[in-house]
Amino acid sequence: MPFVVDLTDGSVEREDRSAETGHFGGSILGLRLLTERTPAGLDPYDPRALLYVAAGILGGVAAPGLAKAVFLAKSPLTGVAGEAHALGPFAAGIRGAGAKALAITGRAQRLSYLLVEDGRISVHPAEELGGLGTAATTDALRARHGEGAHVAAIGPAGERLVRYASVVTDYAYPAARYGLGAVLGAKNLKAIVCVGDAPAAVADPRALAEIEAFYRAAMPRNALAAWQHAGPGFGAWTGEPPAPGYLSVRNFSHTGDGGLRVPSPADYDGLAVATSGCCPGCPTDCLKTYAPLGVPESRTGGLGQEAFASLGWNLGVDDTGAVLALNALCNDLGLDQVSFGGTAAFAMECAARGLLTEGPSFGDAAAVTALARDVATRSGALGDLLAEGSARAAGKLGAEPYAMTVKGAEVPCFDPRVQPGLGLGYAAAPGGPRYDALEHDLDFEPGGALAYCLPEAARIGAEPAPVGLLDAGRGRRTARLLRLWSALDAWNICLFASSPTRPLTLDHLTALVTAVSGAGCTLDDLLAAGAARLDLMRAYALREGGGPDELPARFHDEPVTAGPYAGARLAREDFARALDAFHAELGWRA
Repeated sequence: MPFVVDLTDGSVEREDRSAETGHFGGSILGLRLLTERTPAGLDPYDPRALLYVAAGILGGVAAPGLAKAVFLAKSPLTGVAGEAHALGPFAAGIRGAGAKALAITGRAQRLSYLLVEDGRISVHPAEELGGLGTAATTDALRARHGEGAHVAAIGPAGERLVRYASVVTDYAYPAARYGLGAVLGAKNLKAIVCVGDAPAAVADPRALAEIEAFYRAAMPRNALAAWQHAGPGFGAWTGEPPAPGYLSVRNFSHTGDGGLRVPSPADYDGLAVATSGCCPGCPTDCLKTYAPLGVPESRTGGLGQEAFASLGWNLGVDDTGAVLALNALCNDLGLDQVSFGGTAAFAMECAARGLLTEGPSFGDAAAVTALARDVATRSGALGDLLAEGSARAAGKLGAEPYAMTVKGAEVPCFDPRVQPGLGLGYAAAPGGPRYDALEHDLDFEPGGALAYCLPEAARIGAEPAPVGLLDAGRGRRTARLLRLWSALDAWNICLFASSPTRPLTLDHLTALVTAVSGAGCTLDDLLAAGAARLDLMRAYALREGGGPDELPARFHDEPVTAGPYAGARLAREDFARALDAFHAELGWRA
């Protein structure tokens, strides 16, 4: 029963989809609405464009892995369905306000915000919030509607239609990828505010409590969950230096010893803003907030796993304080850290090659911080150019080989030359490249540290294989893993709590669905939801003429030069065979 809101005239209606099966109130329903209600070829900034925001039937329930909201629209970066997820308390806020899903169309005549309060929807003027960062916007709206209000806001980047603008929820938790903040900006929608404390309905509270008890007991024994929970957290990248070729260094151009410093846990001492309680009901506390002393806004320093690598080593920067400050600034401006980092790295490489005379240099943290502000406000020729993303900028500069993009979106910081299954996922995921679209190849290395996950993976047909092996079997395994994590997205379950590598096993996932919804759920049901979501995204991408399932040439032609993965590259013929098997496993034509 989504609320359908037309910002043009302020009308609100409830659409009854209760007789329709298989959508779970999440991204599957959003994709159906996107397909049904918008014509092919519609510009993402057209008033008729649809923005879908939902907790679904599971998101926002106080339990492990359920603090997840989905934001979905046609992406201004890729031209296909862009789906981003906000972890943290916002999903609970939507439910508490009396809504599980919103479908937003139209364009407000002036800058506005949407208020969801106790099951009622209204549109209010927000002209005084124009130009504010996401934190100041959240402050202003909480002052108006109470400190318990939950706020999803855009910053200057969304207002100025930066193609990779993010939506930031409750200060620190972005729905970061694919430019959905710009979709809000095109609708003159500065924020969505949720007010209310309606309890989340749970069919079997006792069963849910048993799952939570299991999770708490299992978490210390699970290597990844324990890492996520402990300080300074999995987004901090402390410890041993990553092997050459594991992460992007200088726009994926440097695969030897990068000479870049790895943070120590002591670097985070005194910088914590919040390290617990980020996701209601989940004890993992993996999303921690850090910021250096003296930054203009520290509450926006929510540190996801990609941020440090994307804004640090990828730019040749290894100063921990500078990276944390830039991460907090990106969230306040409403910039996706991955796409901004990838676009800035592209500009740095172009400058180093003499293709961009005013571009910044690798390692210049001050210059990239100034660049973030210019991009978010489209200030100057360079800021305006890079606000379009690296693929479009490369077309204007004749620098296509240095844009590390798939379907127009910047590739995440994990290098696919070392993990070919990840590369297949980047290339073929119908919504664009995501590092969290499927579990990473190294986790399934025979004899590796995560051997405990292998029986779970085997249940979905993802048997272990040497990490460098790129063949048809790799293609099939990758498709099966993608289907599983697509199921988690379809149900709004957090992958950082889930099978095959985290404590919630496949049996716990199906039990979780049943405990909350009251509907029986089998493993086949779970995976069928994942397949349905992927098929809908694929069909929409084909309808909209989305980009090809291919990677930048660098990953095929330039091997890793040092370390245990020296020589690794994605041989074109092997990659093509694996991609064919991937498509066949999912029942797709190449």
